[in-house]
Amino acid sequence: GSVLDDIPEVFPALVRAEKLGRRASNVGFDWPNATGALGKVREELAEVEEATVGVERDAERPSVEIETEVGDLLFAISNFARHVGVSPEVALRRASEKFERRFRAIESRIKSGDALDLEKMDALWDEVKFLEKDP
Repeated sequence: GSVLDDIPEVFPALVRAEKLGRRASNVGFDWPNATGALGKVREELAEVEEATVGVERDAERPSVEIETEVGDLLFAISNFARHVGVSPEVALRRASEKFERRFRAIESRIKSGDALDLEKMDALWDEVKFLEKDP
């Protein structure tokens, strides 16, 4: 058997990745510190960049190579999060909530019939982000 055998496949992907990394770490298969784990994140990000250079995007059917590299990056991020004592599941949930809150604030600032491009929406995003930091 494997030390990984009883980690359910039905767990959310980030939770499962965190548990897989922790179990591997328990038997010594791990980076010695967060710096090593962050180095792996950088390595995986470079591989994502390499896989996407010059590739025409197809959101409906991304290439297997790109999907694989993005998965490796997410797994590496999960391990880095574990090294710095952060639950990747909680961190992503909070980041998603923050994105939703800010995006809804942008929507509330848009008047019906306004023509908006990315530049204008980015400016609204920056405004909302600034206002959130103001006590």
